[in-house]
Amino acid sequence: MSESTRKLVGMILLVTFVGFYALLVVGLSASRLMTMGWAVQLAFYAGAGLLWVPPAAWIIRWMQKPSQ
Repeated sequence: MSESTRKLVGMILLVTFVGFYALLVVGLSASRLMTMGWAVQLAFYAGAGLLWVPPAAWIIRWMQKPSQ
């Protein structure tokens, strides 16, 4: 796969992943967190805000691989 094709596929994967992840987090927070205290909400949003980083980093690393 050429570098430009890999970057296009990676960009589409990254945007799709982040979109679905955001919808999942919003759905979980709307259905479960409204009745919980602020500390639980803070912990959830801090964890959810960082949990998307490793998969996104993997996609970006794959996009940046030199073609062989």
